[in-house]
Amino acid sequence: MSVAVVSEKNPYEAAIENFDLAADALDLATDMRNMIKYPERVLSVVLPVRMDDGKVLRFDGYRVQHSTARGPAKGGIRFHPNVTVDEVKARAAWMTWKCAVVNIPFGGAKGGVTCHPEDMSQAELERLTRRYTHSILPLIGPAQDIPAPDVNTNPQVMAWIMDTYSMMKGYPVPGVVTGKPIGLGGSLGRKEATGHGVYYTLESTCSHLRIPIKGAKVVVQGFGNVGSAAAHMLSSHQARITAVAESTGSIYNKDGLDIPKLMRHKEKTGSVVGFAASEPITPSELLSMKCDVLIPAALENAIHGENAARVKARIIAEGANGPLTPEADRILEA
Repeated sequence: MSVAVVSEKNPYEAAIENFDLAADALDLATDMRNMIKYPERVLSVVLPVRMDDGKVLRFDGYRVQHSTARGPAKGGIRFHPNVTVDEVKARAAWMTWKCAVVNIPFGGAKGGVTCHPEDMSQAELERLTRRYTHSILPLIGPAQDIPAPDVNTNPQVMAWIMDTYSMMKGYPVPGVVTGKPIGLGGSLGRKEATGHGVYYTLESTCSHLRIPIKGAKVVVQGFGNVGSAAAHMLSSHQARITAVAESTGSIYNKDGLDIPKLMRHKEKTGSVVGFAASEPITPSELLSMKCDVLIPAALENAIHGENAARVKARIIAEGANGPLTPEADRILEA
């Protein structure tokens, strides 16, 4: 059966469409929709940064505060070539709604810099981070907006942000970011927390659907903090992780990948590619594999109108922000 594909929306357009669907289901008044639908603040900054070779390159940075109605804004900073203002606006909106759904007293914000961090040295990343922090300084602070790590940012980046902010204030302000190194007041288990959340949600879902986790066939798209932690938890409960994908490539083993060894391989080489006892596959092959659980834990819009009909998973456990477009939702629901 052929499926008509509607032209795909960017992440913010998709987020707004999903908001409207939820608001319709709740019969939300127009006044309330207009108050909570759109971001409060959108800051775009230009970041001139000196590279190691002496040249100055220009980067675009963003910080979006979607809502502070329930408390200080909260949300991660992403370093990635696909960062755009609409992508950041979408993630900020999702952050607002996530905080509200689990009833914690924070609003939603997100940030990002359009760059290729894998091509930059540590010194270049530090200069970029400090310049970005200085540029968004008026918006952030423990009582107004608290950044955190996201794709391609980590505790070291958070330490640079905290240090830059503290220097401008004249005294240490550890509360300006979360996801800091433990020695600077970071939280134990923070790195694994989202992936563990994916596992516990799956555990509840599998129990409801009477699908045993032991022996369940699992495919993971994205093997960063979220995907690797979820895969590790599932593997420790004897699920079979048959395929894993990330930006550098995808691998497969019909009998199941040894996840602890794969994590060590990635830590050593920077990629899942070339892992022993695996064979390469294409990203499209991975998403269309027959499995019990598919975990999209990479970027937004991974499953869309053109590939949703090929998904053969019984459960899709969303580890990323907005990995399914509204078109994909409709196809999968049908």
